[in-house]
Amino acid sequence: EVQLQASGGGLVQAGGSLRLSCVASGFAFDDWYWGWFRQAPGKEREGVSCISNRDKSTYYADSAKGRFTISSDNAKNTVYLQMNSLKPEDTAVYFCAAMKASTRKSLLLPRIWVLAYEYNYWGQGTLVTVSS
Repeated sequence: EVQLQASGGGLVQAGGSLRLSCVASGFAFDDWYWGWFRQAPGKEREGVSCISNRDKSTYYADSAKGRFTISSDNAKNTVYLQMNSLKPEDTAVYFCAAMKASTRKSLLLPRIWVLAYEYNYWGQGTLVTVSS
């Protein structure tokens, strides 16, 4: 049984911080890449960040660089997204997702981490609302 459970969203003032968590079960944790995506009303789902739990390589959308940090704790089967200096345009439902790792995909990851269809499993999403 594969399950991803996202949590940590909420209402925060612009400039504030939140830490999102995604707890995975039913996985060999290190054999997957973990992504965070977000979707605002009326917009497409966009990649925010990704981490390889095999080598800890990380990737960020331009909008997230310098403000967001992705990390993982293999002992807890959990991936995190620390979000600082939040802006109203960060308001969205945030989803965690898992992509099955492979040697080929490790080479492609810098290009494919932003592609939602490359991910095999998705969490239910957690709402982040940033007020001004």
